[in-house]
Amino acid sequence: MLRERLSGDLKAAISDDDAERIATLRLICAAVKDRDLAAQRSDNIQGVSDGDILAILTKMIKQREASVSGYEESGRLDLAEQERNEISIIREYLPRPLTEREVSQAIACAIEHTGARSVRDINRVMAHLKAKHTGRMDFVQACSELKNAFR
Repeated sequence: MLRERLSGDLKAAISDDDAERIATLRLICAAVKDRDLAAQRSDNIQGVSDGDILAILTKMIKQREASVSGYEESGRLDLAEQERNEISIIREYLPRPLTEREVSQAIACAIEHTGARSVRDINRVMAHLKAKHTGRMDFVQACSELKNAFR
């Protein structure tokens, strides 16, 4: 579903002659295709799922956010702006992120669902969260919040 949307949007960007959007969508499609090839080598004929594509997009955003801060520190504001534009295009394909309150509620539900009692159970809780909230939650922040919950 997400793969088809990306492909359709790339075709639309080409017909609209939107160079920045074309370049960003081609980068996304290349990253997905690269992951598809890796999956096929591992006997996964279907390729990557929408959840995997969301993870790819999230990783691409984090890479660009790091680039933005590097470009700003070195005074390359033009490149920082280009990276911000790419981030906004990539974000269009991610679901709405959870609010802090929703993250806290999701963590509480995951703790209850998995029966977690201590820090040793964090991996189980994180697996549950990743299965339900891929692309919508910052899992580094969620892990930190989980550790605080068990203190």
